[in-house]
Amino acid sequence: MPLLRGHKKIIKLVKELAADAPRNFLPPSEGTRPTSEHLLPFSHVRGTRGYLERVVNQINGCYEKGWFDGCAVMMRRLIETLIIECFEKAGIADKIMDAKTGELLYLRDLIDKLLQEKNWNLGRTTKQALPKLKNVGDQSAHSRRYNANREDIDKLANDFRVVCQELIYLARLK
Repeated sequence: MPLLRGHKKIIKLVKELAADAPRNFLPPSEGTRPTSEHLLPFSHVRGTRGYLERVVNQINGCYEKGWFDGCAVMMRRLIETLIIECFEKAGIADKIMDAKTGELLYLRDLIDKLLQEKNWNLGRTTKQALPKLKNVGDQSAHSRRYNANREDIDKLANDFRVVCQELIYLARLK
């Protein structure tokens, strides 16, 4: 009989743990910080905008976990956001809006406008890297049969950091 009571206690404990587990083991809603900064040091965006900080955490976190398609898409997102920040800071955001719809242009067109803009003189690395970074992000987001791997991201890592630093500077975020 004592063994039966012990089983009931164990069953009760297991049910309590099962009920608590989903709440206790989920990440916080704002996400977590990665343990490493392989692609972009957090210091580049610390104190800029909360949404930029979160995106950089996601970029580094995806890389750290081996989620390379997610990493490429988030890299693409950061570049797109930083381009918009540059135009807004320069007071020329109207140049990146569709005249008919009033919506922001697609990244391809944002890059074209950025490269043509006379308000700043982009570095050679940025000019050459933007299309490559966009391409990997597009492939990861839109191609059914493409999966990015670590080598795809690694060969773009330095260019990505240079592009981000330049755009952060041009947007006067740092």
